[in-house]
Amino acid sequence: MLTKDEELKKLLTETKTIAVVGASPKPWRDSGEISMFLQRKGYTVYPVNPRYDEVHGMKCYPDLKSIPEKIDMVDIFRNPDEVEPVIEEAITVGAKSVWMQLGVINEGAAQKAENAGLEVVMDRCIAVDHRALIQ
Repeated sequence: MLTKDEELKKLLTETKTIAVVGASPKPWRDSGEISMFLQRKGYTVYPVNPRYDEVHGMKCYPDLKSIPEKIDMVDIFRNPDEVEPVIEEAITVGAKSVWMQLGVINEGAAQKAENAGLEVVMDRCIAVDHRALIQ
């Protein structure tokens, strides 16, 4: 599990493509705002949510396997008890890392990701860490 600032900075610097699972166009949901934030910071962002065709002007995909390019990171905005299938799909598509947002804590799923060789961040906000470590 990555927790040190230098580990997080390296991950954020090396990551180029991010799938945001649970992305929503609803203005009161952080997932859409953070998707736009990441896009403004230069990442290629793929919103993932089977309920929407588009999130804030970005094409939305029903699942990770539908994304047309290799994903570096899967950023997860889901309830903790819904994380494990996302982790399994991240492993299947060959993602390099998973980032579970603030409040998303699932030790079993995190361990499964680590056992498969993925870097794991849990219970942290990617936007907060990006602002603190990258600017």
